[in-house]
Amino acid sequence: MTLTREAAVAAVVDPKAHADPARLNAAFAWLRKNEPLALAELPGFDPFRIVTKHADILEVSRDNSLFPYGAFPSTLAPHQAVERGREARAAGRPLIYTLVQMDEPDHMKYRALTQAWFMPQNIRKLEGRIRELAREAVARMEALGGECDFLEEVALHFPLRVIMEILGVPRADEPRMLKLTQELFGATDPDLRRSGGDETPETRQLDVQATMMDFFNYFKILTEDRKATPRDDVASTIANATIDGQPISDLDAVSYYLIVATAGHDTTSSSTAGAMWALAERPAELAKVRANPALIPSLVDESIRWTTPVRHFMRSAAADTTLRGQAIAKGEWLMLCYPSGNRDEEVFENPEEFHVDRSPNRHLAFGYGAHLCLGQHLAKLEMRILWEELLPRLKSVELAGEAKLSEANFVNGPKALPIRYALA
Repeated sequence: MTLTREAAVAAVVDPKAHADPARLNAAFAWLRKNEPLALAELPGFDPFRIVTKHADILEVSRDNSLFPYGAFPSTLAPHQAVERGREARAAGRPLIYTLVQMDEPDHMKYRALTQAWFMPQNIRKLEGRIRELAREAVARMEALGGECDFLEEVALHFPLRVIMEILGVPRADEPRMLKLTQELFGATDPDLRRSGGDETPETRQLDVQATMMDFFNYFKILTEDRKATPRDDVASTIANATIDGQPISDLDAVSYYLIVATAGHDTTSSSTAGAMWALAERPAELAKVRANPALIPSLVDESIRWTTPVRHFMRSAAADTTLRGQAIAKGEWLMLCYPSGNRDEEVFENPEEFHVDRSPNRHLAFGYGAHLCLGQHLAKLEMRILWEELLPRLKSVELAGEAKLSEANFVNGPKALPIRYALA
């Protein structure tokens, strides 16, 4: 069946397409070839450009003054949600205000509050503790006797534990953080959404608001505790932070906790599971990296490219401009499609193949420019250490059932990964 323009554009937005790689990747390939800046005019949405080429995503990402978030949200949302967001911001009552919603000058001021925590020289100090947690994960696999859901038993919990210790959340509260994160990012998935059942715009809005309120209530208590008794953790840094000489608001503090607590583990979980999924289907690639552990950093980057957990961010044009020789009017909304950029044939040789030794690997999964992911170094360190501990013992692995991706067009990844394996 020949793919139509309408089908390609619809797939980019459809959460179900993001759980179907063949459909989604075919849509992106069609758009890269035929309309790399396609204008999407879909029922219920404001018009937006679908930016699918690697070079164009870089160009937009590197110029935050020309392509800010502006009056639009940072992720694709229906027209009604966009309008509600504008009204809330105008009234000074936004639901959330994180780093990924901020333009300058706020963005760099707030980013600087915790940036030192996530710089390479500081996260290297965590390597010993991360290795202990990685060994716990391998021991868990050994205890399970050769068959498990790798996502549920390992990939979800290992990075969660790391970021919660850095943030300062007690281990007993980790299941709560995991559940709320899945409800937030899985709001369009019938297996993950808070209320279950069929989604409507109204139920999704209520689900997200309820989840956000649970986060707010939890982190409000954490803020009060860290203000009274500061510790050496990120929560204390956030709770006692000042901007321009003034303490940050409760909303700003909770928003900051939220982005660290959710993005700090969910995307790493997805990439880790994505790597195991790819290796389970490609025994030759597993043999290659087992024979040459020096390829582990390359495996990490390839699994991040392959999975691309963050599917998009939005930008808007602050002035009339051109992109790829095409006129972009002031106020136009643009969707930066990272999975498409990470499979751009002009940048990646055989992009639909998974190679543990891919080099170079100029993937865009962490974004680019001023909004480059704050936790990228931590994520890659966690994944490298886990594979250093697991691969020498992983003699074989195969799928033991149906692996599934979540139905989500913003943050996406495996939601089930049954495997059968042999450990040395």
